[in-house]
Amino acid sequence: MTPQLLLKEMFTLQQTLNDETNGKGWESGYNKHNKLISWKRCIHMECAELIDSFPWKHWKNITHPTDWDNVKVEVVDIWHFVMSLLLEHYHAHQKGDIARLVEDVTNTQGFRDFCKEAYDPTSFNPLEIINDIESLIHMTTGYDMELFDGLLREYFNLALKCGVSIVELYRFYVAKNILNRFRQDHGYKEGSYVKVWNGKEDNEVMLEILSSGQLSVPETYDALKKRYEKALAS
Repeated sequence: MTPQLLLKEMFTLQQTLNDETNGKGWESGYNKHNKLISWKRCIHMECAELIDSFPWKHWKNITHPTDWDNVKVEVVDIWHFVMSLLLEHYHAHQKGDIARLVEDVTNTQGFRDFCKEAYDPTSFNPLEIINDIESLIHMTTGYDMELFDGLLREYFNLALKCGVSIVELYRFYVAKNILNRFRQDHGYKEGSYVKVWNGKEDNEVMLEILSSGQLSVPETYDALKKRYEKALAS
């Protein structure tokens, strides 16, 4: 698949997920329960979780290695909310459909590099990557923000430093999209969903399923269901 097709599928999946989770019309800034949606806040909170994948604390776990698997998961989580912010913006300002949005994303500075092989994340000083993450936080905590030459460009650069190119992003995004649907189908919103399965977070279980081989969307969902039911029964 071309980079454009990868983007189109991800934006389409995200639109569907948001419609199902928040209700049609969420682009107005409120969900079906009339609760305010702040995608910018979602982004900077996920950025904070990404920072916690690094041994940044000077008083604890000083020599712990960076959790690179979780870094990739958090980079993908941020992408969910970046896409949602863009979808909301294009709808609210009548800028066009997903095809137009994809075209504008592909024309963003840094996107061509994002389509190449990702960098070796261990070649960077972790503090440098943390500084890049904090730049995203700074962007999303202010009122004015340039979406393309600001937020997107910085995100592409950060993702590459974390070992994630568009191909890797797509692979992990589709897996996480399936997990998010699974969570919603099993009581996540109501608070009855169990996130830790036999001592492992569901994100870890998804990574294990992902590493076992290329599975279709239904097969991946079914694999999650079997692992979840086994965890509940134990």
